[in-house]
Order: sequence, then structure tokens, then C-alpha cells
Amino acid sequence: MNLTDKHILITGASGFIGSFIVERALALGATVWAAVRRTSSRRYLQDARIRFIELDLGNEFRLREQLEAHKKTVGAWHFVVHAAGATKCRKADDFFRINTDGTERLARLLLSTNTLQGRFVFISSLSVYGAVREKYVSTSGKNGLNYAPILESDTPRPNTAYGRSKLEAEERLAHIPDLNYVVLRPTGVYGPRERDYFLMAKSIASHIDFSVGYKPQELTFIYVHDLVEAVMLALKRGGVGRSYFLTDGGVYSSRTFSDLLQSEMQVRHVLHLKAPLCVLRLICAIAGWGAGLCGRTSTLNMDKFHIMRQRNWQCDIEPARRELGYAPQYPLDRGVAETVAWYKQEKWI
Repeated sequence: MNLTDKHILITGASGFIGSFIVERALALGATVWAAVRRTSSRRYLQDARIRFIELDLGNEFRLREQLEAHKKTVGAWHFVVHAAGATKCRKADDFFRINTDGTERLARLLLSTNTLQGRFVFISSLSVYGAVREKYVSTSGKNGLNYAPILESDTPRPNTAYGRSKLEAEERLAHIPDLNYVVLRPTGVYGPRERDYFLMAKSIASHIDFSVGYKPQELTFIYVHDLVEAVMLALKRGGVGRSYFLTDGGVYSSRTFSDLLQSEMQVRHVLHLKAPLCVLRLICAIAGWGAGLCGRTSTLNMDKFHIMRQRNWQCDIEPARRELGYAPQYPLDRGVAETVAWYKQEKWI
């Protein structure tokens, strides 16, 4: 793909996923505008070709003013990738204020100010589906469980505030007239620079692997580079208004990720601890309550509890393969190997 002479805006550019999207768009020849807050770290945005812009997605008047100023002095963008969003909040309302209202406001004002000439790509989440009941037909595959899903229900039922906020954002985009948009719904994204999965690596480096729930889990993952390639494909491919699930194409048991981390880090002995869900619920409730009292957000909270208790994270990526040309290149073993190598290089472990 060649993006030479194309102008692209990437929101959430200082974040884990956003920073990789910026790098890939630059490599493809695009003129890249990175939307970041004044307080955001630019550690992974050091390329001199990056053009920075501040956009206040929470303020209607200010955002319109910023977009109109850009249109007057520079012109319109050919593409916008909306990767900004909140994954941890102290209050449920904050998810909707940031993920739902902010997304709708940006898309609507891009059109009304004529600062978008082409496609709007929204990075949503598999969490919009929640705990959907499914049946499976077993198939052979080198990556573990590999099942072909047969959905009993195609109705999203998000069981977290985060998932509900993303789903409502998708629904609002559908009601913006003339918006050329595509929605991407990745499963758990891991890779260099990401902090939540890194906590598992740190734990295993300390010879402890902690998991919850006694029923088997069927997990899916996507390496950040595969997600970024899907974003690039979605700039020009895929049906308007279509939503696409994204994984690496495999399904894994709950131990696969930790076992691969242990192997790549060459940790010889690991104590595997498994706790019942009621213990996790208590820990998340206390951690969330304590963080709220201190005015902070916590990695462990009730939203996180509902995510961790879910036993099935399968989804169908065939539409993405067929309509986007999506072809994941990083099965879990390859992705974990590259991630651990980066941890070591950066002295995270």
C-alpha cells in the first residue's frame, strides 16, 4: 500500500496502539498528523516528520475551532484513524463521556467543518459483544484449540461499561449522515510498549503465574503489528459502516500465553496459582474502591473483573479476511517472542 501525498490524522497517537499506527503510516509515505494532549508523553513519537495537533474531543466549541483553523491553514485530511479512548476510568460515566460522546463529536465535526475528505476508521473492541453464547465445531490447527464458531446469537451484549461505551459509539456513528466509516473490533492487543500484559510477564519473571476461575478459558489475541496492518487496509477497503472482528486467527487455552512467556524469558520454575472468581471479585471491588478514594484509576476494578471472568473470547475474522484482505502474520508464539525480546532490549525485565 502506498499513502504518498495522503494526509492522515491519528488520534490517541501517544498511546500503545496509536504510536504504532503513526510509525506505519509514515513508512507508507503519508503525511501524518498526531493528535495528542499537551500532557501526553511523546516518547514513541520522535520522528521529525510527525506533525502534532491538539484536539479537545470533550469540548464542542473548542474542537470546532481547532478543526476550522486546521482546514483554513492546511486543508483537509484524506483519512482519520480514531484510536483515542479510555480503557480505565474511575466512574462508568467517564467511559461514555470519552469513548462515546468524544467519538461522535469528532466524526460529526469532521464532516461539518469539511476537514475529512475520505474514510473514518474507528478502533472499537471485541468487548462490545460481551459474553455471547456460542457453539463450536472443532478443527485441527497448530495453535491449540482452533474452533469454527457458530453463533447462537448475533446480538451484542456487553457486560462492561467500557464495552457498552464502545458499542454506543458504534451506534452513534451509524446515525451520522454521509459518514464514510469502518469499525475494527480487535480482541486483546499485546506487544511492545503495552503495560497490562507486561504485568503477567513481570509476575512470571518472579516465578508466579496467577489465574482465576476453574472453567476452561478460550482466549484470543492480536499482536499490535497485525492490528496496525488491518487499520491500513481499512483506509481503502471494507464496506461503509461495516464492523470487523480481529484476532490472530487462533484460539488458545488460558495457560498458553503464560507458558510462552515463561519459555521466552527462560524462567525455569513457575508456581501456578488459581483462585475462584469470588476472590477476584472481592479483590477488584476493593482495589476499585480504594483507587476511587484516592482519585486514581486501578488496573483491577469491576470492569476488569467482568473481562477476566469471561470464559470465551472467540470471534469470526473471516469477514475481515474476505473484505479487508486481512492476513495475520503473528501467531501467538511469534508475537510473544518479539515482545519479550523488546522487554529485554528496553530493560523492562
